[in-house]
Amino acid sequence: MSALTPQQIDALDWDKQLGLIPAVVQDAASLRVLMLGYMDRAALQATLDSGHVTFFSRSKQRLWTKGETSGNFLDLVSMETDCDRDTLLVRAQPHGPTCHLGRESCFPNAPGHPGDALSFLAELDDLVEQRERERPAGSYTTHLFDKGVRSIAQKVGEEGVETALAAVVQDDAALCGEAADLLFHLQVLLRARGLSLGDAVAVLRARHGKPHRGVAPSE
Repeated sequence: MSALTPQQIDALDWDKQLGLIPAVVQDAASLRVLMLGYMDRAALQATLDSGHVTFFSRSKQRLWTKGETSGNFLDLVSMETDCDRDTLLVRAQPHGPTCHLGRESCFPNAPGHPGDALSFLAELDDLVEQRERERPAGSYTTHLFDKGVRSIAQKVGEEGVETALAAVVQDDAALCGEAADLLFHLQVLLRARGLSLGDAVAVLRARHGKPHRGVAPSE
């Protein structure tokens, strides 16, 4: 977990809004904006101590931990400040809907909403992780995990070949179908090795803008 140091907390501009700091909460997996709240020093410290995102409720005039009534906690993953040190960006893992209206986000059309194709990969990755942990009977994903890494790796190889063949000799629908199978089984393989899709994406991010191996940089 990436948190703030005591020095960074002291450096926040607490006086700008009478001791309160706006805190934008983002889903750590999909990066979707979930909600906006306010923290005072006590709420920030409670968040760091408990791991549950906690705010100062301006209406209740007390500390308020998101999920204390509903059970839909926000588990802290990381926290950082903006350039002016007067706003916090909090990345968290939500447990259930964040919005009191039963929606995932208080901003229903924020990037990363359920209609966003890329955010669905993050949702699927979370589901695959849950299947690996809980192993529900009758689940195809459970069946894959039970067979082990070698079997899953073989399945990924088969799906890769089928995807390549579809790209050459089949229509777009067939290619998309095979690519979807490949993506799913790749997520399962990564999870079987204790990794996630996010770990592979982190490598892509680190490589971004650098010349590909074996290719000389342009002059």
